[in-house]
Amino acid sequence: MSMDSNPMPMPMSDPNAWATAMNNLGMAPMNMTGQPLLSDFDSGLGMMTGMNPMMPGLGYVPPPPLPHDLPIIKEIIHYQSCTLFPPNPNLPFPAMRERPPGCKTVFVGGLPENATEALIVEVFGQLGEIIAIRKSKKNFCHIRFAEEFTVDRALFLSGYRMRLGSSTDKKDTGRLHVDFAQARDDLYEWECRQRLYAREERHRRRMEEDRFRPPSPPPIVHYSDHECCQLGDKIKDEAAFAEAVHVLLTWVERGEVNRRNANNFYSMIQSSNSHIRQLMSQKATHEKELEVAKDKFKTALSGILAQFEQIVSVFHAASKQKAWDHFSKAQRKNLDMWRKQAEEIRNMQNEELMGIRREEEMEMSDDDMEDTHDPDDSGPVAQVEALKEENDSLRCQLDAYRNEVELLKQEQGKNQEHTPPQHSEEDTIRQQQLTFLQQALQGMQKQLLKMCEEMKQREAELEKSVEDKQQLEIQVQSLKEGLESLKKTRTPQLETSPRDDRGSEESADQVNLETSPRDDRGSEESADQVNEATALEVVSCSQEKESLPPEKIPSSPVYSEREALLVGIISTFLHVHPFGASIEYIFSYLQQLDTKINTGQVGALLGRLPCTFRQELTGVGASLEKRWKFCGFEGIKSK
Repeated sequence: MSMDSNPMPMPMSDPNAWATAMNNLGMAPMNMTGQPLLSDFDSGLGMMTGMNPMMPGLGYVPPPPLPHDLPIIKEIIHYQSCTLFPPNPNLPFPAMRERPPGCKTVFVGGLPENATEALIVEVFGQLGEIIAIRKSKKNFCHIRFAEEFTVDRALFLSGYRMRLGSSTDKKDTGRLHVDFAQARDDLYEWECRQRLYAREERHRRRMEEDRFRPPSPPPIVHYSDHECCQLGDKIKDEAAFAEAVHVLLTWVERGEVNRRNANNFYSMIQSSNSHIRQLMSQKATHEKELEVAKDKFKTALSGILAQFEQIVSVFHAASKQKAWDHFSKAQRKNLDMWRKQAEEIRNMQNEELMGIRREEEMEMSDDDMEDTHDPDDSGPVAQVEALKEENDSLRCQLDAYRNEVELLKQEQGKNQEHTPPQHSEEDTIRQQQLTFLQQALQGMQKQLLKMCEEMKQREAELEKSVEDKQQLEIQVQSLKEGLESLKKTRTPQLETSPRDDRGSEESADQVNLETSPRDDRGSEESADQVNEATALEVVSCSQEKESLPPEKIPSSPVYSEREALLVGIISTFLHVHPFGASIEYIFSYLQQLDTKINTGQVGALLGRLPCTFRQELTGVGASLEKRWKFCGFEGIKSK
């Protein structure tokens, strides 16, 4: 790989061109005697540093990347065995294949026929360390370098014309073409390197996850009689209750409960149940503290608002004319700005206080609604159920205490010699608890009896109210029958009235003209009476229709007031459209007024009124269409 450092007998007419070519190859420009030609040589601009064969002992360091804006000038390069002439700069750059991943191998074509492997090493060995050269008989070879960036340096020589010595024979000349080459060894090394990077990344992520993972909980101890006794004491302790309950839950889920230790587990569960009262008391204390804090906040906020009001009143007093005229223009501007800021802050604080008061009113209203919800029905039933639940819980506690007393008696009989006074004190405590529980059970039974009596009284009152309701319904029916008889007597009078319309109108006009100034008050009273009577008749008729069974209701095509309104709207719509309209057109118009209606209801309503609406077929062939028309005037004429 090394080159001879003796002076080379080659012509060099222009030393600057030689320096430029050496700089492009990344070597410090030297003359033939080994002295540098350029003192201000920038090693960062070259492609290769520390590889000058005339300067042995320097290590190989990868150069920094070349800037893109730097123009590359290719000059003549002289070697010991050959000379490289640069290509024409006006020619386009030759086409190149895509760079394979991890490429370290290049394809070199256009070699002279007399080129040897030693010549290839002499030319390309200065660019970087060569691992292998595979030369073919067809004037090309493959060169594999030790580093990837050496491939970029080798591509710099693409396009150069090589001449061996001073011979101009065709076998001694050739144009170099350097390109990327695909090699399995390069791909394998690149894949191995990528797998190594992936393993390192996975290891780094695992280390990060292990660092940020929360610590695992402590292991749960296995069940034993000793641990069970200690756990019973911990459950009664408020500070260690959470941990003890977790251990108890784990034991129960593991299936540690059996007939021998069932009483112990029952006592621990019972003590955990008794802890609920402490939790409720703690909740009550916290709620009291919250209420106190709310009151303090409201009082402080009201004080702040009062001070804001005073400040705003000061600004308003200063803005009056008797004081406002004495201020300068700048002072008035500042006063106006300060007043607006104070009013905005005051309004914000007022809105906050009003929001707090609204929340309190909403909470109070919710509480009132809960208190006043079904006082007759749900209140006693809920109280009875709550009393039953408390009675069952007290019975369970009593059974548990009895079991504990029996166990203590057995232990006292076995260990009577060791600790008799302690067992006697515990027996007295248990007996006192039993008496208290018995008294509580008796009180609960008495309350249950009282609630049962109240429920019976409520049932009797409900029966009485049902009877009163039935009597009222009978009276209403009798009134309706009387109104029907009155209507029957008035109908013949109404039938005879249309015969003599003109005469009656004239006579009525005369009578009205004569008696109008005399009986104004009497006529007003009679009109009021008639209006009241007609209103009573309408109400009675509507009630009668509602009370009558569906068999007695007179049959009518219009079932409700809503359908009557729909008939009126449809008739006016079709009257405007004399040639008729389709059911979809009518439905689209009605849907703008009522979104709940559908085409089926509209079609059924139109079909029930054949004297008012008529369906006809219009058009021929594919344009055949069913249209509805308004025929109400024809129906009136026919009748």
